[in-house]
Formats: sequence, structure tokens, C-alpha cells
Amino acid sequence: MTQTTTAVAPAPPRASTAQARRRRRSPGQPSAPVGVLTYVWFGLAAIVLLFPVLLTVVGGFLPEGQLVRQPPGLVSGTYSFDNYVAAWRQTVVPLLPAFTNSLFVGVLIMLGHLVTSCLAAYALVFVRMPLRKPVFWLFMATIMVPYEAIVVPNALFVRSMGIENSQWSLVLPFLANGFGVFLMRQAFRQFPDELRQAALIDGAGHLRFLFTIVLPAVRPSLTALSVWSFLQGWNMYFWPLIISSSNNSMNTLQTAVFALKNNGNGTQQALVLAGVTITLVPTLLLVVFGQRWLVRGFMAGAVK
Repeated sequence: MTQTTTAVAPAPPRASTAQARRRRRSPGQPSAPVGVLTYVWFGLAAIVLLFPVLLTVVGGFLPEGQLVRQPPGLVSGTYSFDNYVAAWRQTVVPLLPAFTNSLFVGVLIMLGHLVTSCLAAYALVFVRMPLRKPVFWLFMATIMVPYEAIVVPNALFVRSMGIENSQWSLVLPFLANGFGVFLMRQAFRQFPDELRQAALIDGAGHLRFLFTIVLPAVRPSLTALSVWSFLQGWNMYFWPLIISSSNNSMNTLQTAVFALKNNGNGTQQALVLAGVTITLVPTLLLVVFGQRWLVRGFMAGAVK
């Protein structure tokens, strides 16, 4: 009887820990020192970019003497809400009516952009009409026109209508926007034409199809357009400054802070910084809490 033995192959040598880590790392993944340097660079860039905002917000809490000294007492200073209360209660340029005007302008421009952009984009995508592409490129051409080139014609138009002393003059020239039409057109193009034909067979008209099927499916784009349009209206400065130059009751927050600086309070830098911070609060809140919707909305229309 013959006994057979089976030879066992020797186990391959184990790779070192460093070699295993290099093998696990994907080809495009940077090494640890490069990653650390990247975060350090981003941190320094963020500090440089955000320092003016930090100085504005913190400077509103400091007394005037601590703010104007060199360097400012941002760390060792005494903080209080006195400047914010004084900026809100001062009667030289009241901020409460200006806040109401800014809110009115932002909300009306947002609603105007939503209505006009959705209706125009729906017509350009789902309505069979001649010259659809030339009409769309005409909308796109309005984006290329510099803002300064249309200020004087808009001012003459508003004054010819006799509404230069009303709040409607602040929003009337800006109720439609070519960028909003472009954004909603790109979002609507994701729907196949067969879906519209099926809705037409079921008896759904244009408005029913728009409000019950199309708009609920493009909520990220609607939210992005809403946030963007509100910020555009809230941050307007040049147009309200021209229209409300002879009527202080039509001041927005931006023009009110400018008037506050030029009406004897320019030497009170802390008071002016407090007023600027008040104008920044809605913008910062929308950017912080609406950033996710902005990214989703803009990306939703990027790919058909």
C-alpha cells in the first residue's frame, strides 16, 4: 500500500501595511499630505473672503471707540446690541418702512418671475407654434444686455406712466427675466412629448397639465428660481436709488443705509455697520438654508 502525501504550497508573503494602503487607494484619490494642504488652503481662503462679513457683523456690536482704534477690538471689545437698537430706532432714515419696501420688492419680483417664467417656458416647450427657437433666443438676448443700458429707458417709461411715486415703480420693470425662462425651459424639457399627448387624450388642458403634472415634478427648479429672484429683488440698489431719490418713503434697506451714512451718521461707523448687518440677515438665511435647493434646482435643468 502506497501512501501519498500532498504538498502544500507556501503562502505568499503578506504585503506591508503601506503597500496595502496604496493598493486600497483609488488612482484619483490624493495622498494624505496633499489633502491636508488642500484643507489648509481652503480654510485660509475662507478666512480672507469671510473677514469683511465678520467685521461687519461683529463691528455692529462694538462701541464706536473700540471699532475705530487700530487694530479694532474684535476679540477684547465689549459687545452689546446698542448699535442695532439705535440703527433700528433712529428717525433720520427709518429702517422699518425701508424693510417693508425691500420685502415688498423681493416678494413681488419673485412672484412675477415664477408666473412669467413658467408660462413662457411652457409655451416654448409644449405649445406647437412657429418661430419657437427664434423667440427663445430673443429671451436669451435680453440676458446679454447690460443692466446700465436699460436703467434710463425704464426710468422714462415709469415716469411716463405717472407711477414714479408708488411702490409699483420699484418692481414693474423687473417682473420678467430671461434667465428664469431659460431655467424653467430646461426643466420642462425633461418631460417627453408623449406625456403631453396622453394628458391631451385624457382631456387635460394646458393649465391643468401645467399645474397638476409639470410643476409638482420640477419643485427643485421652482425653489431655486424663487430664492434667486427674491435675492435679486432684495439686493437691488441702483434702481431704487434713482426712483426714490426724491421720495424717502420709498427707500429700500440698501438705499436707507446709504442715506443713513450720508445724513450725518457717517462718522458713526458702528451704527452704519449695524444697519448693513440688518440688510444681510435675510440674504444669509436664504443662502444658508436654501443652498441645497439652489444646487438641486440648477442641476435639475442641466441635463435633459
